[in-house]
Amino acid sequence: MAIEIIGTGKAVPPRRVTNDDLARTLDTGDEWIRSHTGIGARHIADERTACSDLALEAAKEALTGGDGREEAALEAAKTLDIIVLATATADYYGCPSTACVVQEKLGARQAAAMDVTAGCTGFIYALETAAGLLAISKTRKRALVIGSELLSRVANWEDRSTCVLFGDGAGAVVIEKTEAPQEGPGRRGLLRTILGADGSGAEHLIIRRGGTRNPFKAGETLELPVHLEMNGQAVYNFAVKAFTDTCTRLMEEDGLGIDDISLIIPHQANARIVQAAGKRLGIPEEKFFLNIEEYANTSSASIPIALDELNRGGRLKRGDLILTIAFGGGLTYGGNLILW
Repeated sequence: MAIEIIGTGKAVPPRRVTNDDLARTLDTGDEWIRSHTGIGARHIADERTACSDLALEAAKEALTGGDGREEAALEAAKTLDIIVLATATADYYGCPSTACVVQEKLGARQAAAMDVTAGCTGFIYALETAAGLLAISKTRKRALVIGSELLSRVANWEDRSTCVLFGDGAGAVVIEKTEAPQEGPGRRGLLRTILGADGSGAEHLIIRRGGTRNPFKAGETLELPVHLEMNGQAVYNFAVKAFTDTCTRLMEEDGLGIDDISLIIPHQANARIVQAAGKRLGIPEEKFFLNIEEYANTSSASIPIALDELNRGGRLKRGDLILTIAFGGGLTYGGNLILW
């Protein structure tokens, strides 16, 4: 049996912040940001919006084929058996999971719900988790997989080297177990996944405050606020290697060449990472889909947002073979080989 993507959706806040907007309060500029990252803008949520709010909007889009109507979404949600939500910026610390908050708002009370934390690789991990839970069950058939982030809440807006990188957004897919084969002639859906991690790099991308290692204390003056810290060079080096190794393995393990791949959809972290990896692999730039110029780095939401843009824009055709590649905090990495 195959695990196929049958619906996609996305949600981004309406407030669009350009590089020029940031330059009004930071010692930076559009030319520098674009040349170093490929980013031109990002979408930032208002103070009333939480991770689950964006996740819910994206879920409704995925469940209704872009219709987004409340009644249609609630009806479709009754068919869900599992909800897996990837995020590094959950509504609450520890519990409840943001997936449970979304489950309640969708009325999908028959569905199991859980969060996955794997940094920017979260959607890859969540997709494989949901697919595995469907594959081993005789009764589960359909799952909702979401990547949702409000990185603006953990970005250090006084650090020009990191805050310019991030944006808010959510993306979602609905996957279903079908009668199509996963191998051989007529195969469909999620064909292969690679998941990996290198915990020795945990310090390179980290939010130090708020956990049990550095908990809040009454009356304490916070010298280490709840901000994302990043060793940019170390993450860059890891990302390029993880990208090239994962891409190569996914193709080699399936006996494929780059000409067999219709499109590579990378995590939208930095255009320079994609360019460096593509150069090492000898892959032409037109094989990569990048929307980082508009959305910046939305962590676990970046790949499902891209999938939805491609799907709704008619750029993904039935039978297209695509690769998704991600890397992020943990440090983690992974990728999927999908036959659309």
